Amino acid sequence: MKGKPIAELPNFGPKSQQMLERAGIKTLEELRRLGSVAAYVRVKRCGASTSLNLLWAMEGALTGISWQEVAREHRTSLILALDEFERGGRD
Repeated sequence: MKGKPIAELPNFGPKSQQMLERAGIKTLEELRRLGSVAAYVRVKRCGASTSLNLLWAMEGALTGISWQEVAREHRTSLILALDEFERGGRD
């Protein structure tokens, strides 16, 4: 595996790591390539029961800020991006 493993990133506990890996996202580079919104949708499509906290954690891992700050400062823009992504049927 090439790149920094998800397990080494901030914001992710063991359960989140397992959900990401089950969705085929095992490195920071894979997460970066997808982006937090597409990665979140991929995890959900794998049948994982998760909350928006995972979206905040992924965005935080990509931007270098805590998931709590993402939830406070970027919540609306991420929810709108998620809605647009899901309406567009992208994968």
